[in-house]
Amino acid sequence: MTDHVLRLIAGLIAVCFLIWLAKRITQRLQLSLAKNPSLGGHLRWAKRIARWVPGYAYPQTSWFRVDGAPQEIAQRRSLALKKLGSDLREGYSLTLRTTEASKAMISDMQFISQYRVPYQFRDVLQQHIQLGSYMASSDGVWLTDLDGNRLIDVTGSYGVNLFGLDFYKDCIEQGSHLVKDLGPLLGSYHPCVLDNIQRLCAIAKKDEVSFHMSGTEAVMQAVRLARYQTGRNKIVRFTGAYHGWWDDVQPGPGNPMPPSKDTLTLREMHENTLRVLRNRKDIACVLVNPLQAMHPNQSAPSDSTTVDCSRRAHYDRVAYTAWLQSLRKVCTEKGIIFIMDEVFLGFRLAPGGAQQYFGIDADLVTYGKTLGGGLPVGVLCGKAEFMTRSRKDRPADICFARGTFNAHPYVMGAMNCFLHRIDTPAVQQQYATLEATWDGRQQRTNEQFKQAGLPLRVAGMSTVWTLLFDVPSRYNWMLQFYMRREGIALSWVGTGRMIFSLNFEETDFEVFLQSVMRAARQMFADGWWWTPVGQTNKQIKRKILIEMLKARLKS
Repeated sequence: MTDHVLRLIAGLIAVCFLIWLAKRITQRLQLSLAKNPSLGGHLRWAKRIARWVPGYAYPQTSWFRVDGAPQEIAQRRSLALKKLGSDLREGYSLTLRTTEASKAMISDMQFISQYRVPYQFRDVLQQHIQLGSYMASSDGVWLTDLDGNRLIDVTGSYGVNLFGLDFYKDCIEQGSHLVKDLGPLLGSYHPCVLDNIQRLCAIAKKDEVSFHMSGTEAVMQAVRLARYQTGRNKIVRFTGAYHGWWDDVQPGPGNPMPPSKDTLTLREMHENTLRVLRNRKDIACVLVNPLQAMHPNQSAPSDSTTVDCSRRAHYDRVAYTAWLQSLRKVCTEKGIIFIMDEVFLGFRLAPGGAQQYFGIDADLVTYGKTLGGGLPVGVLCGKAEFMTRSRKDRPADICFARGTFNAHPYVMGAMNCFLHRIDTPAVQQQYATLEATWDGRQQRTNEQFKQAGLPLRVAGMSTVWTLLFDVPSRYNWMLQFYMRREGIALSWVGTGRMIFSLNFEETDFEVFLQSVMRAARQMFADGWWWTPVGQTNKQIKRKILIEMLKARLKS
C-alpha cells in the first residue's frame, strides 16, 4: 500500500471523526439548551447540592423573629403558637396518642411529620404542634377522627377521591358483592373484566388494556413496552413531573442512584425540547403528566419548601394544548411513543380524561387512583402495535410483565361499578358543569381574599388548587395549622395542594371558604405576615444560603 493511499485513508478517518465529533457536540449543545435552567433541570447538580445542605435549626430565642421582627411581633407570635398548639391538642387525645404510638413503626408517618414545614423551623414547632394521622369514618365531604372531631376533606386521598368517599364505599361494596362467588382467585378473570376492558378501550380510544397493581407499575410497563417496540433506550420526562418513584422517572434528589444516562429531563413548553426530539434517533418515548399544566417545569408545591412567597402556579389551557399538539406532531414524525400519564388526573378533567380535555391522542395512556373504584389499581391502555409483548419472527424476544394481583377480582368488581356509574346522567351532568363550577369558586375565593385585604390567592386546574402568598414572609407555611384548627383536613404537603371532590355542594364549599377566611384572618392578626419594609424573596434566599454556609463550616 502506497504512502499516498495511507494518507488518503488517514484523512478520511480524520474527516469522519471530525464529523462524528461535530454531531456529538451539536447534540450535546442542543440537549443543554433544552434543559430547564433551574436545579430541577440539572439533576446531578441537584443531587450534589441536596447532599451538601446541612441540617440546622432555629433556636427558641430567634425562632419567632428570623425575619427581624420587633419584640412586640415576636411576642404576639409566641403566644399565638402556644394557643394554636393547645387548641390542636384539646379534644384530640386519642387520635394523637394513636399517631404517636404508631410513628416509630411506620416510616411513611415519620417522613411526613418531618417534612410538613421548612426543616429549620421543625424542632421548635414540634414542641407545640402535633397532628393526628388517623381517621375513623367519612360521610359526604367530611372526615371524623378517633375523638369524634369532624374535618372538611380537601386531601383528595392523593387524587383517588374524585366523586366523594361515599361513592367509592358504594363501588367497593357493590363490586365485592359482584365477585363474591369467585373470591380472590388469581390468574383467571371474573366475567366483569370483559365489560371493563370494553369500556376502557372506548374511553381511552385505544385497542388493548393491561392491568397492574398501581399507577407506578402501569407507567413502568408503558416505558418498557416503548423501549421494546422502538429498540431505543432513552426516555424523555419533563422538569418537575412525577411519574412514580422508580429510578428512571425519579432520577433526582430522593433517589440514591445517580441519574440514568437513558433518562433525559427536558424543559416543558419550549421549542428547544422539540428540537432535541427532532434531531435524535435514540428516544423511545416521551412521558407527559398533564398535572404539570398548573406549574410547568416545577415540582408540586409543598409547605416544606415554602421559605418565602415564590410559589407559582398558572394554568393556561390554550397554551398547554398548543404545546401538546406540537409534541404529538414531533413524536409522530420521529417514531417516538407518546405516553400520557393520567394516573393522577385521569377522569378528573373529563369523562375521557386529559386526552379528551386537551384533544390529544396518545399512543399509550396510564390510569390509576380513582379508576379502581377506591381500591389500588394501575391500568395501561394502548394502540395494538405498541402493546404486543412478543415477536412472531423471534419468539424468544419477549417483553415480560406480570404481577400477582393484576386483575384481582375484587379490584375488577369495584372498577366495574365505577365505570358504570360514570356513565350515569347524574355524573355526566357533573362533568358538563365542572369547569364553570370550579372556575367560579376559584374566582369567588380570590375576590373574598382581596376584599378582606389578605395576602392570598388560589390558582389551580379544575378541582386541584394551590394557595399562593403575596407577602414574602418566612412563616407562610403556618397557614396549614390555622386551617387545621378551623376543621380543614389537608394532605401532608399542606397548602401546596388542595384536591376537591365533586360532591362539594355550594353549602359545603361555603363552609370551606369561610373556614379558610377565619384561619387567614387569625394568622394575619397573630403577626405571621409582618415583614420588614422592602424585604424580597431574593433577600430571604440569600440569608438562608449564608445560614447554610455557616452551618456547613461548623459541621
